[in-house]
Amino acid sequence: MHHDSRLETYPVFSLSLERPETRFKTVDEITGYLIEKIEADKIAHLISVFDPYSYISSLEQGYIGDDILATRSIVFCFGITLPSPEVMAERPRSIGICELHNGFFITFMEVPMPVANTTIEGWVRSLATHR
Repeated sequence: MHHDSRLETYPVFSLSLERPETRFKTVDEITGYLIEKIEADKIAHLISVFDPYSYISSLEQGYIGDDILATRSIVFCFGITLPSPEVMAERPRSIGICELHNGFFITFMEVPMPVANTTIEGWVRSLATHR
């Protein structure tokens, strides 16, 4: 097996929102909103929604931080090219959403395609109402 560091590091974008900073009340509301954004986009394609909290809490050895109340991972594709087989390791994309006691934490890995990155960043920033 060959080991390759394509981009050496994967920068991560994160947005922390306290409850008064957003109109959304739950992880499911945020998930629904972001799914609408993905489905309305001409390039993005929704693949699935995964609940890491449910999965990890079902494991005998599973551990979830005390501040984490709920989670969702929205899995989607946002690619317009497939220049080589190696890029398959970077796909699909996901946006992670955690509900915390004081608000929400939303995160995603930087996309190497600037237009996609700007779009996803815009979707996430639009969750904030008071920034």
